[in-house]
Amino acid sequence: MTELPSEYLKYPRRKYGMDHEFYDWSMMQYRPKFQWQHGKQVTVFINLNLEFFPLDQKKHPFQVPGGMKMPYPDLRHFTLRDYGNRVGIYRLLEITDRLDIKPSFSINGQMVERHPLLIKEIKKRDPEIIAHGWSMNCPHYGGMERELELEYIRATKAGLETSFEKEVTGWLSPGKSQSENTPELLVESGFSFMMDWVNDELPYPFNTNKGGIVSFPLSTEIEDRFVLLNNLHSESEWVEQVIDSYKFLYEEAQQEECGRLLTLNIHPWILGQAHRAKYFEQTLSYLKGQEGVCFASAQSIINMIGLGFE
Repeated sequence: MTELPSEYLKYPRRKYGMDHEFYDWSMMQYRPKFQWQHGKQVTVFINLNLEFFPLDQKKHPFQVPGGMKMPYPDLRHFTLRDYGNRVGIYRLLEITDRLDIKPSFSINGQMVERHPLLIKEIKKRDPEIIAHGWSMNCPHYGGMERELELEYIRATKAGLETSFEKEVTGWLSPGKSQSENTPELLVESGFSFMMDWVNDELPYPFNTNKGGIVSFPLSTEIEDRFVLLNNLHSESEWVEQVIDSYKFLYEEAQQEECGRLLTLNIHPWILGQAHRAKYFEQTLSYLKGQEGVCFASAQSIINMIGLGFE
């Protein structure tokens, strides 16, 4: 058997912890303790996605999850995505309004042009707006031209800020996909947090050559698309998984004497359908009724933890 050369284990930044400078090695139980507002154990963050999938969605370098699946024209899937912006979102808004819960919205820049009345309806609620890329046809990926990516980022930010008449500082990439330059370009473009990295359960500081940004983990494991369409679980099983997550986080928060975070990433074309909307309401009603729960925007959560960069 050939021995592994010692040089194999010698490389830049090899050290205890992480072998890169993006973020520090950190185990949750050893981090500084913090408490949520009003002494709650679990803060719930809800994000509603407003997305545009084109009928002729490109497949290079990859197709963003949730996109077209059949040969052109894939009207079956295109119209269902459109249904989310025509019907499903209004059903979810009615539920969150009735429960007095204020969700955040991640929005494609192109939605401003294609759905101005929907944008106007969202604007009435003065919610947190998160830039969600230009469209679901414009993924960010390794090897992407830097100037093209910067153009997508800045066009998205400018369009949303003009429509909502306020600064947009949060970012969620289409498909949670990034290039090697994305975090740096986000900092350069004035963003303070991004939601693509799911390697934690709490926001954490992330470093780039242009300065710092906060990485805010938006769970994939209990989002509606992943559970219902990828894992093929039932709607009642999705509800059960969310409630199980809350119960575990609540117990952990009490044991560790430190706040915990539950994030829900929701798509109107999925949970906004008539046979599923009640499960969304059932889940939110349960969480709303818990003594240990509060709801907050991503930026409020970051502020409560005490993260941020000058």
